[in-house]
Amino acid sequence: MPVMREAIAAMGTGLGPDILARCRALFDAQQHDLAARVPASAVDMVYGPHERHRLDLYRPEGEGLAPILVFVHGGGFLKGDKGGAADWANANVGRMAAQAGFLGVVINYRLAPDNVWPAGSEDVGSVVAWLKAHAAEHGGDPDRIVLMGTSAGAVHVAGYLSMAGTDAVRAAILLSGLYGYTPLDGRDMLYYGEAALYPDRMPLDAVAGTGLPLLLACAEFDPPRFQAEFLGLMQDRLDRHGIMPRGYIHSGHNHYSMAMHLGTADRRLADEICAFVRETTA
Repeated sequence: MPVMREAIAAMGTGLGPDILARCRALFDAQQHDLAARVPASAVDMVYGPHERHRLDLYRPEGEGLAPILVFVHGGGFLKGDKGGAADWANANVGRMAAQAGFLGVVINYRLAPDNVWPAGSEDVGSVVAWLKAHAAEHGGDPDRIVLMGTSAGAVHVAGYLSMAGTDAVRAAILLSGLYGYTPLDGRDMLYYGEAALYPDRMPLDAVAGTGLPLLLACAEFDPPRFQAEFLGLMQDRLDRHGIMPRGYIHSGHNHYSMAMHLGTADRRLADEICAFVRETTA
């Protein structure tokens, strides 16, 4: 753990392909081992008409219908993939879920700039609808769905709450997302459109105002903007509800390693996530 923390701290708070590759290398051995032990139970299930409307399932051992944890990957609205047998990144979250006794669901969704707001959140809604109809066939309880997203994936989960309300799911987990507390940047505009449209298209009011149980997290070495978004949402929830949501600042991790390390020997965030899922689906 100390060596891993030092390696991540040395990367600073920046983003980019080099940092992403260095994070991947840190967890490669452990995640390949997990992939060998926890294969997908179903791959490339079609949940909509677009070529990226695909999801993979990771079924837990045991009888009966299990709670469902849906993971929505990041990628700055422009890239990202659910992973699989040959590429463990993001698939590791589904494997972690299965190990914990949940039906893990890892999805792809439409990407900008070809698919703009609210495509990502609409796709989360389509996944929820598919699970309502088909999850029981794969060992999942359609009445016990928890949504989880990281970075752009957290934005799409938050947007889903804004569009669809809270009746279909039990809770949401938002890792290092953007909720509307900091100014728009150029990458955001490729998804949201012009800056003038941004205030009405961000899910701020829905996420800050929802009565749905939330778990919010950011990383010690997240870029400052993501840390400001985390603190903004925590403060807004406190102002509106008189109490903060469940929150977690993950020491020794950065924007990429937050999700990338799940399923490894560092169980701190995984234990927090799994306890939250169990509590909200009991």
